[in-house]
Amino acid sequence: MKYLAVLGRQPEISIAELSAQLPEADFWTGPAVAVSPTILGFRLRAAGDPPAPSPVHISRFGGILKLAVELIEKPLDYLAKLPEGKITIGVSDYSKGASKKTATIEALKLKKILVRHGRSVRVVENKDAVLSTATSLHNGLSGKNEKKVELIKVEDEWYRVIGVQDIDAYAKRDQARPARDAKVGMLPPKLAQVLINLCGPLNEGSMVLDPFCGTGVVLQEALLMGYKAYGTDISERMVEYSEKNLKYFKFNNFVLDVGDATNYKWIKKIDAVACEGYLGKPFSRIPSDIELREQKQECGSIVLGFLRNLAGQIKKDTPVVIAVPAWLRPDNSYERLDILDEIKDLGYNVNNKSREGLLYHRPDQIVARDIIILRKK
Repeated sequence: MKYLAVLGRQPEISIAELSAQLPEADFWTGPAVAVSPTILGFRLRAAGDPPAPSPVHISRFGGILKLAVELIEKPLDYLAKLPEGKITIGVSDYSKGASKKTATIEALKLKKILVRHGRSVRVVENKDAVLSTATSLHNGLSGKNEKKVELIKVEDEWYRVIGVQDIDAYAKRDQARPARDAKVGMLPPKLAQVLINLCGPLNEGSMVLDPFCGTGVVLQEALLMGYKAYGTDISERMVEYSEKNLKYFKFNNFVLDVGDATNYKWIKKIDAVACEGYLGKPFSRIPSDIELREQKQECGSIVLGFLRNLAGQIKKDTPVVIAVPAWLRPDNSYERLDILDEIKDLGYNVNNKSREGLLYHRPDQIVARDIIILRKK
């Protein structure tokens, strides 16, 4: 059974997240998928593909916007078999040269034939060749209602959407947290999920450590994913914020403490580490060369001090995923910390696959997040 993932704003990070969580999958970039860099097809190698709706739940992925399964039959044959009552159809066309017009034509073609056979059909209007995540979600095309269907066309292949990212749920749990501090930066829940997922598959109940827990976003997402959460922070106020936020969501399976990540002794067994490290001074403009050198020295010292301290406290093969700063330069490139060799010397294997694509940032953002994926040797 073939699946199709519609990737987020930074496809390289979405692909890394999906690949880390589905090591048993075969990913392909054949002609039918390579037409768009924002979609990725895959098939599970495990014997006996699971039936639809999905081998994974989209709510577990911060970087996947939609998940779809291949239609074995023709779209019209599938739609004609749906239960009696009004059908809602949306079409997203990822084919080469696709446009709002091509997607609309396909949708109206299906509607015309279905109406001729006595079905009541509503077509979701396209504003582009593909329906946005918000349009799909707010029109109920998330795969939960079998009579509200989004079809994805990729050349001659058709897929049925079985999951849409719940952007409203992300916004709600981000904005509802009672303890927030814009001065220390706001880690998006989506990115927190990505950091955890980049650790690879973890057993339910695994202990996820965030040694720079801040207001507790990584801990919150880890708990929502069925893991235990262990958070420490050098700031007592941040630890208090984390506790207040986690209790607001009625979580109780977590441990919090005040501690400097460069010398703290964690008392619990750690199965994975996912965190955003110290990002340094916030900038509203591109830093000067002198400012950049100072920030690289300060941030690099903290990251290496933490990893040195952690190395003696975790077992072999423990995954460690950390977001560290990278700074925008006048030529629009980003300058990284350049500490990979030193990290290796501390006893970690560095996953250099897709390193160039693992910079999380908005356009023109001064301080980006450089995601480093490690495993204890």
